[in-house]
Amino acid sequence: MGLSPGPRFPRAMKRDLMEILCCPVCKGDLELTVKAEKDEILEGSLFCKNCNHRYEITDGIPDLLPPDFK
Repeated sequence: MGLSPGPRFPRAMKRDLMEILCCPVCKGDLELTVKAEKDEILEGSLFCKNCNHRYEITDGIPDLLPPDFK
């Protein structure tokens, strides 16, 4: 018996997500920079002006791990 593939989820970040995202380190607001977009954000970054941390968005997935955990 083969495993059936699980549900497929979209692989892009929606701009609406910015309303609820905050910096995982200081809870400050994040500034969005988009490098590639096709209906949704595919590549870019999120930057916190409060603590100067940058979080990359790759393949539509924001990497919000604090720098100490990378």
